[in-house]
Amino acid sequence: MGTAILDGETDFDGWRKAARAFRLAGVEPAAARFVVRGGQEQGGLFDEATAAHPDLRADERQEFSVPKDFVDLAQNLILHRSADRFDLMYRLLWRLRDEPDLIKVISDRDVADALERAKNVSRASHKMKAFVRFRQVHDDRGEAWVAWFEPPHRVLEKTAPFFQRRFTTMRWSILTPDGSAFWDGETLRFGPPATRDMAPAEDEIEDFWKTYYASTFNPARLKVKTMQGEMAKSYWKNLPEAALIPELIAASSVRTETMVATPAPEPNPRFARLTAPDLHAARPDAEAVPDSLADVTDGVQACRRCPLYRDATQGVCGEGPKMARLMIVGEQPGDQEDLAGRAFIGPAGQVLNAALAEAGIDRSDVYVTNAVKHFKHEPRGKRRLHKTPNAGEVQACRWWLDAERRLIKPRVVLALGATAGLALLGRKPAVMQERGAPIALEDGSSAVLTVHPSYLLRLPDEAAKVQARRLFIDDLVAVRQRMD
Repeated sequence: MGTAILDGETDFDGWRKAARAFRLAGVEPAAARFVVRGGQEQGGLFDEATAAHPDLRADERQEFSVPKDFVDLAQNLILHRSADRFDLMYRLLWRLRDEPDLIKVISDRDVADALERAKNVSRASHKMKAFVRFRQVHDDRGEAWVAWFEPPHRVLEKTAPFFQRRFTTMRWSILTPDGSAFWDGETLRFGPPATRDMAPAEDEIEDFWKTYYASTFNPARLKVKTMQGEMAKSYWKNLPEAALIPELIAASSVRTETMVATPAPEPNPRFARLTAPDLHAARPDAEAVPDSLADVTDGVQACRRCPLYRDATQGVCGEGPKMARLMIVGEQPGDQEDLAGRAFIGPAGQVLNAALAEAGIDRSDVYVTNAVKHFKHEPRGKRRLHKTPNAGEVQACRWWLDAERRLIKPRVVLALGATAGLALLGRKPAVMQERGAPIALEDGSSAVLTVHPSYLLRLPDEAAKVQARRLFIDDLVAVRQRMD
């Protein structure tokens, strides 16, 4: 019998050293015992283990390695509260020498058991992040925050760095039955176990927190079983807002009926002005095949092929010479284009103009348009945020893009981004892999893919932005050469 004494319930380094020595000495799982110092089963067996295996220390110098996925699994597994977790870990370690891919065999009983326990530990860590509630206290250094939490597994040291990153400027303490964590603004320290009476029962801010929680409680979306699955009742006793839950549940049906009976609020007046109904009135038949670019413009204003017309100010068609050799297709109008009714006049348009000039292409010789003619967006306060058109909307608007191509008859069509490529090719292309290479179209023209100018605007790194712009201009130069 080999017995190793660990310094604590989560002493992974101590377990790893002892388990490695046992494995090298040939101590089988049934003969290996791991006990925590001071525990009831400690006895005096550590010296006994050394005596039973006098070559243990010498064997530690032998080569023995395990896969990283086992180490990661064991580091989580040791935090589980089950008393036999050390034995399970050692059984896996014992088998790994002869079965090096054991951890990948998730159908194995020991592996499945270990993965399930590790999953429970990860879940406990996640719940700790969600359900720790700090209460305000004051000491000789000023304001501080203290929380009492009872995790189902020993996840304090695993999870405390999250609170260090989240509340860097606060001094806080988290007290648990397993140990305590302290952050003074500079150093994260761990201390002994605590009891519930060491933490404050309430503070002045608690009423504000309860008011906030009650105001965000949506009775129309209430699903009691789902809520209890995410916030189990075992956590309620330490959550100040939990006292409100029974009353909120009981009143949910009445509040839902009140919400349904309440009239809808008035729309944002700014958007109501922008989407004046007379813009879409008295337009020609959108199903008529256009014979001119003017017919395309009029038809787009009357278009009802997809719902995007409802929230847009107006349709935005292309502009440029009737017989342009180059047509450039973007994704959709932006906020500025939607208001002005012209394509590529916003920030992305300015990037495009500068790049065209550097590549030796006169913008006035190019017909510019978009795959989708109405601005797809969602209101966010006073702003309208861009939303990418879906495949159905792109397909619906392809009628107008095909009409523009038939009337312009360009030699080369440059597609800016994946949405433009989808409208042009009928499939979503891999822009980065296919960019720059000509693709033959059915009408005899060639399509070329490149990135959208807005992609260049979104790059946060300046060096990457310079490199991406250089590649974009190279694509434009190649397009110009194909036009000659």
